[in-house]
Amino acid sequence: MRKTWGAFVGRGSKWERMAGENARMLPKAADEERKKREEKRRGKLKTMAGKLLKAVASGKEAAEEKAGGEDVAGNLLKMATSRKEPEGETPTEETICGFIEQGKFFEACDHIYGLEHSGNDGAGKAESLYTLLAERMWTVVGEALTGSGRMFLEPLQSVGESLKWEKQKEAEWLGSGQETESFSTWSPNFWRKDLEEKLIQYMTAQIPAFGSSSNTDESALKQHLSQLEMTFLPSLEHRSDFFKEAGLLVTYARCCQASLSSHLSTLTDSNNFSFSQCLLVYEWGLKMYKSGSETCLRPRQTPQPSLSLGVQCLVWIILKTEEKLLAAARKEVEKALKEAFDIGKPPCADAAVIQILTEKTEAAWHVSESLSEKVEAVCLEECLRFLESYENEVRSFLQLDGCLGICSSLRILENCCILRTVWHKLTYICSASTGQDVKVNGFLDRMEDEITEHFLQTVTSKAKGTLKDHFKKCDSGFDHILESLKQSFLAFGKKKTDTYEALVKAVNVIIITEYVQALLTTSRKPSSVQRRRIVSKIEEDHRMLQTIFNECLGPAAGPLKDPIKAILGLIQTSDAEGMKIALLPILKEFPDLRKEHLSAVLDIKDSLSREDRTALLKAFHDNCRESETEANLLFADIEVKPRKYGLCGCFCC
Repeated sequence: MRKTWGAFVGRGSKWERMAGENARMLPKAADEERKKREEKRRGKLKTMAGKLLKAVASGKEAAEEKAGGEDVAGNLLKMATSRKEPEGETPTEETICGFIEQGKFFEACDHIYGLEHSGNDGAGKAESLYTLLAERMWTVVGEALTGSGRMFLEPLQSVGESLKWEKQKEAEWLGSGQETESFSTWSPNFWRKDLEEKLIQYMTAQIPAFGSSSNTDESALKQHLSQLEMTFLPSLEHRSDFFKEAGLLVTYARCCQASLSSHLSTLTDSNNFSFSQCLLVYEWGLKMYKSGSETCLRPRQTPQPSLSLGVQCLVWIILKTEEKLLAAARKEVEKALKEAFDIGKPPCADAAVIQILTEKTEAAWHVSESLSEKVEAVCLEECLRFLESYENEVRSFLQLDGCLGICSSLRILENCCILRTVWHKLTYICSASTGQDVKVNGFLDRMEDEITEHFLQTVTSKAKGTLKDHFKKCDSGFDHILESLKQSFLAFGKKKTDTYEALVKAVNVIIITEYVQALLTTSRKPSSVQRRRIVSKIEEDHRMLQTIFNECLGPAAGPLKDPIKAILGLIQTSDAEGMKIALLPILKEFPDLRKEHLSAVLDIKDSLSREDRTALLKAFHDNCRESETEANLLFADIEVKPRKYGLCGCFCC
């Protein structure tokens, strides 16, 4: 049974379901244009029907009764071909209708063209007949697509000849120097475009449904691409032979390419499409390109060595998919880096960051080496972009939260260490340029300097505030600060880096300096009980400091200067001669020790006579020397006000 084009264009329930599933694949502009043309064509068909009714006098009443039916054009054709005319005289309109009904579209074209230029009302009648002719041609095309193509080969060939006729007339029109404006509205001028719309409608409806645009299942995508390759394309290829014999293969192939390109573009345009999914589509397109399969994507009549339309289509698909793939890589790397280096979260391992930046490159390498290089370049660029934004984020964080905690500061510093390690490894894995290397190191150096300065200022402020009344209170909170520092340092994941060691040593200097400053500026007239309590507290604090910094630094804690130990050794020595001997190594290790520093230390010494005090100060005067270097000075920054008078009432002590 023959099928009408009505079933093809949407009147059949089967096509409607298929079109509904794939409507999202059609470009919006083309869909709107198609609707406008359908409305225009229906209007023309009504006009044509009215004119033909007047032309076919004997069939007038019958035509009027059936003008409101579903197939006006078909009824008119039957009426025209069944009418008996007087011998020797056949109306031109009836002859044309006969050709159209018989599928002899090319012959109908010539007759309509002759009628169009015959004068009188020929132009108006020709316009209606052109519309009727187009309707019947698209019916044949639809039947060739939905039914047995071989059965409709002859009328399909006539469709191809009619399109060639239109091109010939176009060339004649343009060559004659006539106005192009009138030709642009000539009805046959739209045939080729209308045919392409019908073919794309049909082909798009045949594309297997992938599901919702939010489907991110890679296995489902693989299955869908397999269906395109094993079912959809072979189906189109099977019917391409009929269109080739009809001289319509180039148009048919172009529509195949358009429908496939639109479908794949719609797939990859989804915001939910991941890098790996884009890579699957890219790999599929590359596979189709390399296979060189003789499908309808590659019209065989295209001469070599020029690229065929199919090759151009596949190259376009590959390039467009590559753009979206690189954009997805950039987006995913950006998101992963932000999550990995969130200031409010513990730092991640550098191996995890390396994987973030290399896994996409490695995945792309299995598909194409050139693609892998592009993905690598995008990952490196995104790494640079992230570092720039991270630097700005750290600065904003410092400005908004001037009292950034010790823990948060150390997290940022550790992130800088991780980023430096990651970049160092990436330079061996990827092809980072010298310019990129300079930029990265610049970002990291600036961030480390800024956050280190802020961190040390925070430690200094906390230590100074806590130690202010440390020797006057039973619990000043000094031990809590030390414990917090220890836990933060032990949580620092990059303990083997120079940054970590330098940071802990700097904190040690700050704590010791502030401790000695607080010790030497305490009350200058303590009682005997107060002196013993101060010495006991110094002993306890010294043990705690040694334990914490030995645990944080390990063997590197050995060479740290320890003025607290020196002070304890001096004030715990029982006799004056022993104190003189203990003073000599102190002066050697701390050449910046001044007389007022020693005098304040001696104030803490219990049961020290005035004679012994005078002798010790004299020994200091005889053995002190100017420091030859400014490195590792400790007492230089400790300010102690000189005593106005000594225990003896003079100014010698």
